[in-house]
Order: sequence, then structure tokens, then C-alpha cells
Amino acid sequence: MQPVIRSLLETDLYKFTMWQAMLHRHPAVQAEYVFVCRNARDYPLTHLIAEIEEQLDHLCTLRFQPDELDYLAGLRFIKSDFVDFLRIFQFQRDFITVRDNAGTLEIVARGPQVHVMAFEIHVLAIVNELYFRHLETPQVIAEGRRRLVEKIGLLRDIAREPKRRHPFEFFDFGVRRRFSGAWHREVVQTLAREVPQYFKGTSNVLLARDLNLVPIGTMAHEYLQMHQATGVRLRDFQKAALESWVQEYRGDLGIALTDVVGMDAFLADFDLYFAKLFDGLRHDSGEPVAWGEKALAHYAKLRIDPHTKRLVFSDSLTLPKAFRLYRHFADRTQCGFGIGTYLTNDVGLHTLHIVMKLTQCNGQPVAKLSDSPGKILCEDQTFLAYLRQVFNVPVDHPGS
Repeated sequence: MQPVIRSLLETDLYKFTMWQAMLHRHPAVQAEYVFVCRNARDYPLTHLIAEIEEQLDHLCTLRFQPDELDYLAGLRFIKSDFVDFLRIFQFQRDFITVRDNAGTLEIVARGPQVHVMAFEIHVLAIVNELYFRHLETPQVIAEGRRRLVEKIGLLRDIAREPKRRHPFEFFDFGVRRRFSGAWHREVVQTLAREVPQYFKGTSNVLLARDLNLVPIGTMAHEYLQMHQATGVRLRDFQKAALESWVQEYRGDLGIALTDVVGMDAFLADFDLYFAKLFDGLRHDSGEPVAWGEKALAHYAKLRIDPHTKRLVFSDSLTLPKAFRLYRHFADRTQCGFGIGTYLTNDVGLHTLHIVMKLTQCNGQPVAKLSDSPGKILCEDQTFLAYLRQVFNVPVDHPGS
């Protein structure tokens, strides 16, 4: 068996940042995470079950190594007691199950959130790599390298465009849907070597450490969704999540995610207090130009200089799409672009659309009403209707 995951550092930075905040503030929360392949009709993936079981058995033998803990401890926003927790942490095999559910792959992680939340990225990387191992050929890798050279050419071309007020900067967000770990490393190494003026970091903590890059990430949907079931009024869950984040990080990691109940409902909660405390906002669903215009209008209404803030775009980006957004916004605010599949799984093969999302906390459903159709993962229609009502989200909202 060739392990997919060889180090527990090989995950997104925001797993560690959310993990620390949850450990400090909600250590007793019980949670459920469910794997879904959104194109399961074409890719049922059940033929991988035996291999996935084997990979999960291996994952549950891994521990954080002393040099890995030293690296995490060196990040100024990681606290010593969290490192001590990671020193004794080990995934528990009893907390995750894999089965064939009516012809589709089902993976469920259920248990204390501080023990099961970290499964997500590793599971996605395992499923993706196992699937593509059966398709890997020298020709596939050659095509990936050809496309990577094209991307570098596109990046060099942008240097010939008129200079804008703020620079173009992008990051690798591709752990979860990469072709393979080896290909991911090659892509990031190549970009860091060839276009360091544009490539500013990676969400992959292991690669950030090994290649001396900046680890990138703050929060994901699960962090805000958890607060739907932790005792605050549902109407106040976004404010509670943002306040908790501010108290945990006190100025670090200041990019807030906006689309758990849609941009309009988020901005209604993102008042002057939060707008001053957070460095910017991250887009992950909906039409990006409209989203950015709403963000800038909100800052203008609050009399905040948008040049002191950053808009980070991370929804199914390609470089051409990122360039279009950059040209639209870069003279008015700082921009950043988190690019995933297009960087780490652009080798000429059809890609999987897989996610592993938080569905319950403390026995209660949690959900998001994102700004894009098809991005919801909640089977409790009563709770969804209640969430829409509380936040005045219309039934025809894209994420409803």
C-alpha cells in the first residue's frame, strides 16, 4: 500500500486555525461530517472502498512529529496549548465509516468535533488520488506540465499590462482536489521558482514548511455553521462566530468568509466594528463582480478606505478569470486569488466534484445558503426554511 497521506501537516492551514478556535471555545461539540460527490451519477466511486479503508487505517496511525509541531509553534497565531493538544492527537478509526450506499460512495465522520473535523481534507485528498492513480500515465503528466508552462506564460504576460494600484497575487488552494500529492508538490515548486512575484503562498501547510512559503488560510464554512448549534440565537450566529474569531486571533487571520447565509445577510451583520477589525472578505459563491461591488459599497457606506482592505476570490477560479477580476477591482482595493483544481488537477482529465461538509452539531442540523445553486448540503428542509426566514433569504435565492 502506497500511502496518500504521509504527514498530518498535509492539510489546509484553515483546518488548524479553526481547530484551535474550536478547541478553546467549544471543545465538547459533537459533530457529523458527510462526504458527497456532486457528480456521483458519473463517478459513483464505490470501486475505491477497499483502498479507502486501507488508507484510513494508515491515516489513523499517524502522529504529529516533533519537527512538525515546532513548525506550527513558530506561527505566531498558534498557541502553545494547541500544540500540546496536537502532540497527543491521533485520528480514531471508530469515528469514520465508509460504505456503499445504494451504489454511491458514503463516508461519514461522527464524534467530538475536535477529533473528527480534521478528517475532511485528508479524506478528499485520499479519494481524489486513489481515483486518479488508476488513470495516471506518462502522457497525462506530460499534458499537466504543458498546461503548467502555459499558465506561467499567462502570468508573465500580465507584467506587460498597465500597472494598477495594487499587485496581482495568487495562492494555491488545491489540496482537496489535487491529481496527486507528487503532482501538487511539483506544481507549487514550479510556480514558486518561476513566478514568485505573483505566487504568494499555499494553503498546504506541509508544502509551505518544506518550500519556505507563506501558509495561507483563515476560516471555512464549518466554523460559522457550528455556531448555528452552540446556544446563541440563530439570528446571531454570524456575529458570535466573528466575535469569537476576533477574540481568538486579535488581529491575525483577518479574512472573513461571507456566504454561509449569502452576502446580503452577511453584510447586515458585518457592521463598522467587524469591518474595522477584519482585513477583508473571501468570496466562495455567487457572481464575483456583483459580490465585490457589494463589498466595496459596504465599505464606502461605513466610510472605510477600501485600499486598506482585501477581497479574496476563491470560487472555481482559473487564471483568466482571476485576471478579469483583478482588472476590475485592483485600482480600488487589494485583491487575492485562491486557485485550486485549475492548478493542482489540470492534466486533461475530467475532475471529481467532491466535498465533505459539516451537517450536524450537537444533534442539530446546520446548513449554508450560499450564493450559488447546488452548494447546499442539508436534508432537513424544515431547518432550511427556518434559516431562510430568520435571515430573510428568499426561497428563490440561488443557494436555497
